Amino acid sequence: MTLFLTSKTGPSYFNGERWTVAPFYEENGFRAAVQARWPEEARVLLIASDPDGTEINDEMLASTVQAMEESGLPVAEAAMLDRRNQDEAAAFIRESGVIQLCGGHVPTQNEFFREIGLADLLRDFDGIVIGISAGSMNSGKLVYAQPEEEGEALDPDYPRYMEGLGLADITLLPHFQELPGTVLDGLDVITEISLPDSFLHPFFAIPDGSYFLVEDGRAMLFGEGYWFENGEIERICEDGETIEI
Repeated sequence: MTLFLTSKTGPSYFNGERWTVAPFYEENGFRAAVQARWPEEARVLLIASDPDGTEINDEMLASTVQAMEESGLPVAEAAMLDRRNQDEAAAFIRESGVIQLCGGHVPTQNEFFREIGLADLLRDFDGIVIGISAGSMNSGKLVYAQPEEEGEALDPDYPRYMEGLGLADITLLPHFQELPGTVLDGLDVITEISLPDSFLHPFFAIPDGSYFLVEDGRAMLFGEGYWFENGEIERICEDGETIEI
């Protein structure tokens, strides 16, 4: 398996009604790295974050295929796996060469992944897996689900740490550029949520445009990245640079 963990593959836009995904980032060699590994006859499977959000899922499928093709990544076939066809998950995965784990609400997606037994279904998958936001977060052995919806930061039962797919030993917080100064439930999300949470378990953070590439037993970080541990943040990689973790 070749695993890409991203905040998102490229810029995305909301026009008030629907999201549009733009071509893949060229920054930090992301588009070129995906192109170099892309199969000739790519059968692409998107796995939803919200299995019941069928309208948005259909829009995301169409927009993602367009973004892939505009990025020089030809798509022969494409499908979205959600509530409508979850019983066919094993067949879809077996027939796919590229799987994208979509972004969304982390606990909702985590529950869906468990429901369809995705960890077992991906155990022998030898194609490309691209995680986006929540999909990247749920790819790790241990998932840090930073509270993101109103009420979650104050809910003692909200699961901030949970078991993931185990595709990599990377606990990840995406979209880092959006977090400084953000307040949820009256709490600063970095100083009053994420830094205290890092005493429980450390994790990486990346902004849009950075990514992890995991293959052949190696995990590489491309672009700007941070390490949260014991209530402190360390900048471990700069934009345009690469480190092995």
